[in-house]
Amino acid sequence: MASNDRNKPITGGNSESVIRHINKRLEMFDGRLDNMDSVLTSLVERVMHQPLTMEISCPKCGQSIEINITSNARLRD
Repeated sequence: MASNDRNKPITGGNSESVIRHINKRLEMFDGRLDNMDSVLTSLVERVMHQPLTMEISCPKCGQSIEINITSNARLRD
């Protein structure tokens, strides 16, 4: 059964198999990063089509400050 210990070095193989294993792991990591990039890009695009309003209270005087953030997307009426 294969060990899941990632800190354990690969032993018992020649250098070509170690390089193939490292290349496979790098390709898997690259695919995961691509997937994360796609999800984050989609999320940001959805958020940027909506206006964002933040209301912050001043810690000293307690006055409420409203900040409106809009994107470059045209809002529909």
